[in-house]
Amino acid sequence: MEWVSKSNLFFAEENMTKKKQTLADFLLAAQVAIDNAISDTEVKTLVAEFGYDDTKLNAGKGLLDTANDLQQKQQKEYGDQFEATEELREARETADKTYMRLVKVARVALANDYALFQKLDLRGERKKSLSGWLAQAKQFYLNALADPTVIEKMSAFGMTQDKIEAGKTLVDQAEQANAVQKKEMGEAQQATLERDAAVDALNDWHSDFIAIARIALEDKPQLLEKLGIVEPS
Repeated sequence: MEWVSKSNLFFAEENMTKKKQTLADFLLAAQVAIDNAISDTEVKTLVAEFGYDDTKLNAGKGLLDTANDLQQKQQKEYGDQFEATEELREARETADKTYMRLVKVARVALANDYALFQKLDLRGERKKSLSGWLAQAKQFYLNALADPTVIEKMSAFGMTQDKIEAGKTLVDQAEQANAVQKKEMGEAQQATLERDAAVDALNDWHSDFIAIARIALEDKPQLLEKLGIVEPS
């Protein structure tokens, strides 16, 4: 199997269909090779003749532990990102429902006031992008709450100042959820970079070790198998 380093393809389903080695496969293979080289006296003696003494084997074990730890951290950070993304989606959906109700009422209440229509940005469709939607919603609430005429005319249709302020709070919460989501995304990306660097270092060590083990144990295929190395017949 082929393993592609420095890539986010470790977890992609299509990699398996292309017979790529997943990150989990690689980490398990490295663990088998390193743990059994350390625990098996005969293997340990033979590879030591080629420079893989306790110090060097333990160095490989350290690289493996670091890669495993950073893999777990990366998975946690992406879990946090997915959670933050869902919270953002829910916050925007809730805020937009109230915002659109207020916009519709405002279009009725302020139908004959062109200046207020412009000030609250009531014409046309709402922006689809999050940044555009936030800009429109913030403009609406800021200007609506600052203008007594808007409050008076909308209150006549049941949309009181308290209801408008409550709608603004929902938009503020959506904006805060967006900030959290961006933070979690950055942390997940950083965790991936750190994980990949650790896996690359382990891969370099593991590749050299396997190449040397094939030489050191070439007359003992059963020992090669203990390290997860199966030579073609």
